[in-house]
Amino acid sequence: MATASMKVASETYTTEKLASAKQGERQSVIAHGVRHQEKHVASSASSKFIGFKGVSSSSQSSSTKCSSQMASGMLRLECPDLRILIEDAGKHLEDLEKLSALSSKDDVDKTLVIYTGMFSKFVDSYRLIPEENIPTCLKTISDVIHKAWAIPSHGHTLGSSLCDVLRNNGGLDILIKSCCSQNKNLLFCSARVLEQCLTTENRSYIAENGLVNVLKAARICSDTRRNVDFTRVGTGILEHLFKHSESTCKQVIRQGGLKCVINDSRYCNDVETLRHCSSALANLSLYGGSDNHQAMICENVQNWLFPLAFHDDDNIKYYACLALATLVANKEIEAAVNRSGALNLVEPFLMDHDPAEFSASSVAHIHGHSKDWLERLVPVLNSNRKEAQSLAAFHFVMEAGIKNKQCNTEIFREIGAVESLKRVASSPNAIASRYAAQALKLMDEELPHKLSQQVPLWTVEDVIEWLKQIGFFNYSKEFFDSRVDGDLLLQLNEVMLIDDIGMLNGILRKRFMRELGLLKKMADYSSCDFSDLHRFLMNIGSEMIQYTYPLLNAGVDAKVLKYLTDDQLLRDCGIENSIHRLQILENVTANTGVSNLDGNVDKNIDVFISYRRSTGSQLASLLKVHLELRGFRVFIDVERLEAGKFDNNLLQSVRQAKHLILVLTQSSLDRCIGDIDHKDWIHREVVAALSSQCNIIPLTDNFQWPEPEQLPEDMRAVCYFNGVRWIHDYQEACVEKLERFIKGETKIGDGVLGRSVVLGGVVTPGTPTLRGSLNTYQRSQSNESKGSHSSDRDSKENILANGKEPIVLNDVVTNLH
Repeated sequence: MATASMKVASETYTTEKLASAKQGERQSVIAHGVRHQEKHVASSASSKFIGFKGVSSSSQSSSTKCSSQMASGMLRLECPDLRILIEDAGKHLEDLEKLSALSSKDDVDKTLVIYTGMFSKFVDSYRLIPEENIPTCLKTISDVIHKAWAIPSHGHTLGSSLCDVLRNNGGLDILIKSCCSQNKNLLFCSARVLEQCLTTENRSYIAENGLVNVLKAARICSDTRRNVDFTRVGTGILEHLFKHSESTCKQVIRQGGLKCVINDSRYCNDVETLRHCSSALANLSLYGGSDNHQAMICENVQNWLFPLAFHDDDNIKYYACLALATLVANKEIEAAVNRSGALNLVEPFLMDHDPAEFSASSVAHIHGHSKDWLERLVPVLNSNRKEAQSLAAFHFVMEAGIKNKQCNTEIFREIGAVESLKRVASSPNAIASRYAAQALKLMDEELPHKLSQQVPLWTVEDVIEWLKQIGFFNYSKEFFDSRVDGDLLLQLNEVMLIDDIGMLNGILRKRFMRELGLLKKMADYSSCDFSDLHRFLMNIGSEMIQYTYPLLNAGVDAKVLKYLTDDQLLRDCGIENSIHRLQILENVTANTGVSNLDGNVDKNIDVFISYRRSTGSQLASLLKVHLELRGFRVFIDVERLEAGKFDNNLLQSVRQAKHLILVLTQSSLDRCIGDIDHKDWIHREVVAALSSQCNIIPLTDNFQWPEPEQLPEDMRAVCYFNGVRWIHDYQEACVEKLERFIKGETKIGDGVLGRSVVLGGVVTPGTPTLRGSLNTYQRSQSNESKGSHSSDRDSKENILANGKEPIVLNDVVTNLH
């Protein structure tokens, strides 16, 4: 599949600035449509070759002539421009195909005159064109705009000018009206043109003159029961409409646009459609404002972003992470976003990518974003959340490189980003500070004093710099006179602030202790924490990290924890919060994060999801969201466990789980066959579950069971557990079945005789067919569905062969005869 476009604010600048960019810079062409480069040039830029209504006077007279010819039935013979629109246009687009990055401005202008004339003639003669020919004309217009945007270096000039013609000549009005057509082919072709031409000005025009009609078409197209060409167009339109204003975003949400995006992100596996969904949610996060953020939380967007941020495609991941970072920067909804667990995916993505390489990987960001878009990103950079800071700083590195080539770095000073970047560059947030420093270098800005994340090693000068950042520079003399370094700073309490620093104002002390608490959570204690005590506290909760240094100073390490009493935590470690002391002691007893204690383990995780990363990550992430929304506590490994601690911590989580859902996608157990050394992780997780009375629930998707004798003996029992077959189009029914297994309403395993028919068919090897059972069907749209075993290949098209819609009855999908 060609690279799909990501349309989150692909704003560009003037023709002159584009011309100064590197001549070899190319745009990626996608399977259907290309990234729209937004138009930010004065209307005079194209006035030299576009006259009234966007057409030169010669084009207008030619159009009039063509209209009269149309009326007399001579269109096909005498009006070549419209003949191209109606007949096989693919053979007549040589003018566009000849253009390249090296083409002269005259060649570009001549080509533009040809196609602006063609578009104008179509608009002027629209009423006279036979209805059956209009979809063909619209397809040609879509192809022309598609090719225009894709011309290297000149695509912005061509694409935006053609889009202006449609708006100025009344073409947008025709498209808006066609969005309500009862002719579905005409509706789709009109929507496809709209999706190609939604520049900044055209979005504003539609928001004012035809939002209801366009939204109706977008909702129809985004229906996942249609083919992917429809869903790509529908979600592409919604992506653009969410990038206009708060009021427009609110209208789109009210009329079901957000529900369509969420639905497509759940049920569609097409990469380009998911890119549109991810971008649409990022746009809504940036442009929607606080009220629309609340509406997103009501729809559980923060949860449904997890599968997108967990996707294999980098562009889908990135814009899902951008949406999460933007949402968590809003204090009103921070807690809800944090609970989703999706924020854990942001920093791993950033650490795995280079900003310069990523900016060149897709036309979605290859030309940079507009001033308005970047200005909306500054509050994300100013957030106290390290994930938000890190992602915003990463993006500003990309933008700084692009604007540097365009000689337009002044834009960062205009939007106030430079000072924010300097503050982040000097902060102890390791990832964000590194990217912020890179961005400042590209802007030719002076780098600030850098604060290490190793707070215990800070000098007095580092402490003074930190005071300056948090707004307490007035007390720098007192801190300097007392020679407060990182070690002493981490031990400060309110009594010391009063007696030694002279901070008498109680509110100021509260503010200072709040900032100090944030610093303690962000600090790196590896220079003095040799037993990984910090990780144990982090596993309990982020608010516990602040006690790492007091515990270390008291001589506590992970091995000593199990001997501590409540009185010792209070008196010797200075943990005054009794609830926090109780949580620490309870987690010590439960052995959470403390290595290798024998005996029974408390089952404090409802579900552990085991999956094969290469084929099952998307289904596993989807299950996580479904189950969490039903109130279950779910553990899914997202590669956050540190090297060297991976074995014990991950297997300990399996032992703490009441249930293990074993996601079996294509070839999931192949590596287990012959694995006598226990090197495979699914093998190890299954064995850990079997040995710790953890109920195993197999969930199959396009999976063929091997013979039990082929598997290692210590995991062979997994073949005889009842399970659920995943049917992507009937997710709710599948999850309801899972929920009954988890709650014990359905038996999980009774040995060989316990194998049974489950939702969608038989899932265990050798299970006998039950006579008189309902016919069962299954459809899966998994990325790994191709080439799977025939028993898992029944599609919805097979189900509908008799003209019957399937229904879900007692967890079995069946036909009505």
